[in-house]
Amino acid sequence: MKQIAEFVPIVLFFIVYQLNGQTLSIAGWEYQFDGIFSATAVMMIATAFQVIFTYALTRKIEKRLIWLLLAVLIFGGATLFFRNQAFIQWKPTIFNWVLGLAFGASQFIGDKSLMERTLGSQLHLPKTVWTRLNLMWMTNFFVVGGLNLYVAYQFSEETWVSYKLYSAIGFTLALTLLTAVMISPHLKEHKADEKLLPRDD
Repeated sequence: MKQIAEFVPIVLFFIVYQLNGQTLSIAGWEYQFDGIFSATAVMMIATAFQVIFTYALTRKIEKRLIWLLLAVLIFGGATLFFRNQAFIQWKPTIFNWVLGLAFGASQFIGDKSLMERTLGSQLHLPKTVWTRLNLMWMTNFFVVGGLNLYVAYQFSEETWVSYKLYSAIGFTLALTLLTAVMISPHLKEHKADEKLLPRDD
């Protein structure tokens, strides 16, 4: 449920962008959708609700989600204030590159990588696997950030909006699948070891 909720702001951003030029009328009040600016405002509101929903569901909020909210509010606010879509187009790149730097730095700071600190309480994996996972996620963040800028500056705004939606879903699914493939052999080993342990029946 939490993972699905994270896609809601991006999906709403995409949908509202498609309503550009159309007018919404409610009880005499009218609003004309204004392309990427209306979409940005809706994404800001949806992201704030996402954080509230996540807290209500889990009673805790990941630091990554807090940083995401701050990034959306800052870059989204700048987009609306200056009426310049470049700010919201840069947001995914800045956010992902900061995460990439954090994951990379964690390889050299402290005893555990950021990946191990995040999932270490749930999974028991060899140190080499944690390192590979951490490097894979770090690489993903840098690649995603770079591709976002490439699409933003080499293609139309409409293409970028579509790319933002489909790439978010595609990269997330691919990364989740690769992560599962890397850890599954070790999960089987862990279960096998548990079966071999003596029982106090």
